[in-house]
Amino acid sequence: MPELPDIAIYLEALERRVLGQALQQIRLRSPFLVRTYDPPIESLEGKTIEELRRLGKRIAFGFGNDLWLVLHLMIAARLHWKSPGAKLTPKRDLAAFDFEGGSLVLTEAGTKKRASIHVVATEEHLAIHDPGGLDVFSADLDRFIEVMTRRNHTLKRAMTDPYLLSGIGNAYSDEILHRARLSPIKWTSRLTREEWSRLLEAARSTLTDWIERLRSEMGDGFPKKVTAFRKEMAVHGRFGLPCPDCGAPIQRIRYADNETNYCARCQCGGKILADRSLSRLLKDDWPRNIDEVE
Repeated sequence: MPELPDIAIYLEALERRVLGQALQQIRLRSPFLVRTYDPPIESLEGKTIEELRRLGKRIAFGFGNDLWLVLHLMIAARLHWKSPGAKLTPKRDLAAFDFEGGSLVLTEAGTKKRASIHVVATEEHLAIHDPGGLDVFSADLDRFIEVMTRRNHTLKRAMTDPYLLSGIGNAYSDEILHRARLSPIKWTSRLTREEWSRLLEAARSTLTDWIERLRSEMGDGFPKKVTAFRKEMAVHGRFGLPCPDCGAPIQRIRYADNETNYCARCQCGGKILADRSLSRLLKDDWPRNIDEVE
């Protein structure tokens, strides 16, 4: 799922192309994409985009008079900028938003169509689509600690809770925790103030570094490779590969459709964390320390 750095870069690219431009036509190929009926999405045609916002991992297009289109890309949907009136293909293209200078095309890979569009008519209804997570760039340390300790969770779960932190998901939480040298399963109730400070700084610096990296890759173009797996990442998606800092093989914990990647040496004092399924299967053969793996 596109996270804060990806959404930030999308917004920068969209600002240069659609801000202040009239939406001439909306072409829909999927009847399930639009989840609201009042106001009708057709009412946006002919209106000018006056504002763009990030709501967690969502993109909101403001048309004035409190009219908003809220787009949630979910896991597999992506945006593409194409020539005006670009033809839509039947399998992946869900919709096109036509402007004088080009067409913004929404695609979604796979068979599970989870992307959604909501059209709302007031700021109050727009707020419903904002999970309300804290922005790590604007929060001070005390506020960060207060939000993150509302409930006692593991750091991984707290970092990816959209009601606690804004825009951070599975990929960048792994990267942030690695930079902060903190275990993904450490309980939020057990962190020292120094560790919270380290985590907040790691969140800010990691997200900033990736925004700048993606901005450099994009240049004046439109984002083309929006993915949660990048070879330049330190731990996410790099199971078995060497940690860039200490050289130990990256470990993982699998659960449901997600996995947590971490460095046992840098983050856990050398301890390998138990995988819910594999460690139970291997029992006594499950390695307890990274040195047993190496």
